[in-house]
Amino acid sequence: MTPTTVLTIAGSDSGGGAGIQADLKVFAALGAYGTSVLTAVTAQNTRGVDAVLPLPPQVVTEQLDSVLGDFRVRAVKTGLLGTPAVADAVAEVARAGRLPHLVVDPVLVATSGHRLGVVEAVERLLPYARVVTPNRAEAEALTGGPVTTVEEMVAAAEALAAAGPAYVVVTGGDVEADGESVDVLHGDGTTVLLRAPRVATRNDHGTGCSFSAAVVVRLARGDAVPAAVAAAKEYVTRALTGARHWELGAGRGPLDHFGWS
Repeated sequence: MTPTTVLTIAGSDSGGGAGIQADLKVFAALGAYGTSVLTAVTAQNTRGVDAVLPLPPQVVTEQLDSVLGDFRVRAVKTGLLGTPAVADAVAEVARAGRLPHLVVDPVLVATSGHRLGVVEAVERLLPYARVVTPNRAEAEALTGGPVTTVEEMVAAAEALAAAGPAYVVVTGGDVEADGESVDVLHGDGTTVLLRAPRVATRNDHGTGCSFSAAVVVRLARGDAVPAAVAAAKEYVTRALTGARHWELGAGRGPLDHFGWS
């Protein structure tokens, strides 16, 4: 049997908790074959980001041509794009219809608070996205308005949908909502609140990357977006729960992608 092949276009996390490394772990954990296109190299660990080196757009394009020219990729996600020029290179490929079921994770701010991407880069891809998955901080940066409550998350999702993506998921695991983690899914004329028990842990580095990667796998297998998003939320909840008592690094550690705990 040939495994389902998926693609991540993102930056490298030297600590292994987010970015390309997290995406590939999620792909493997969910039984998909992961391919990758690197957009940037970062020096980071659980405590923060020390340096970011974006790759030249030509190198990104060459990686895309190499992967897409050989593998039957079923679904794609983007993470850190780094620069508008890199985003333009990826958008050109998306415009040609070569990035199926595109999930855009608008990586703008790391879990540690370090600024990584620029809004202009993310905006290049929104018209081609089937799903875009900002967290609250990213939704604020993209819309220019506050996103501090569930009601504001709904408004942000509706505003972002006007930019072109078929569906928007605003993740709000850090919003106080009676002990629950609440995400907002908007698309196809409806808005749904996705709820799960809040997991109390400092090990949440790479949560957004892992969530969007899980959505990609489910879309690649034919799930409708609402089902893919619900399954991804369930997966991330399990991964956070498994990592509650880990002591990897001195800061905000990674998730338990493989259910080791």
